[in-house]
Amino acid sequence: MGSMRVVLPAALVAAAVLTGASNAAELNLPRVSQKAQVMQTVGLTDVTIDYSRPGVKGRTIWGELVPYDAVWRTGANEATTITFSTDVKVNGQALPAGTYSLHTIPTTGDWTVIFNKQADQWGSYAYDESADALRIKVKPETHAFTEWMQFSFPEVAVDKATIALDWENIRVPFQIEMATVDHALANARAAMSSLAADDHQTAYRAAAFAFQNNVALDEAAQWIDKSISIQETWLNLRLKADMMEAQGKTSEAISFAQRAIEKGKENAPADEIAKIEKKVAEWKSKM
Repeated sequence: MGSMRVVLPAALVAAAVLTGASNAAELNLPRVSQKAQVMQTVGLTDVTIDYSRPGVKGRTIWGELVPYDAVWRTGANEATTITFSTDVKVNGQALPAGTYSLHTIPTTGDWTVIFNKQADQWGSYAYDESADALRIKVKPETHAFTEWMQFSFPEVAVDKATIALDWENIRVPFQIEMATVDHALANARAAMSSLAADDHQTAYRAAAFAFQNNVALDEAAQWIDKSISIQETWLNLRLKADMMEAQGKTSEAISFAQRAIEKGKENAPADEIAKIEKKVAEWKSKM
């Protein structure tokens, strides 16, 4: 039978040669494209990107150094990886929590961004499409010149973020979303189910989160009442006042706000007390 000839990348050949040289001295040298990592917490989700940063170095990147219409490792050396600590949506499509190798297919039009379940691989040489977890289409944008390829999070909110790949004069952005409010609400319910008898702070924080995000308002009302019943503070009384006003119960709102002012005279910052007093004046003017 004839034998199949396998052509290995130069870097792999060099690694194999060095591995076989058992008597070679250990030599630690810097990589041409150095490793980098960027991590961003989005709400309750940690997003980590590990990659190597190639430089432009006066070369033509798109269509030459990085061919069009071919799978690219999206960096240098090992394939770029991206890790999500919770389930997310990428450009509206579901992607489970985990670590993925991040490949792209650059074109003269829209790019394909690939999340592949085989995270540990060198470049895209062993890329297997059957292991893809998700593919999305992304429209690249013209961007300020970037010598060393980089990933960043130019926009971040509590439940979504933009991830951007910048190199040369191109930016490739995509959006991620996560169910931060659902996760946080589940945490709040769990904490309230095992609330210590003297823990007014956790009950206040759970109520404040639900009220600020306009979710589980009936539970939020119970939680703030629980906080107040354990120990009255200017914070929980102020929150109760805001809840009453949101329900159109202005008289009750004023009553709780005035109690917050009195309690706050003990330890609240003067500017916070002034804010509550201003609210009371505004509420009274509407009656």
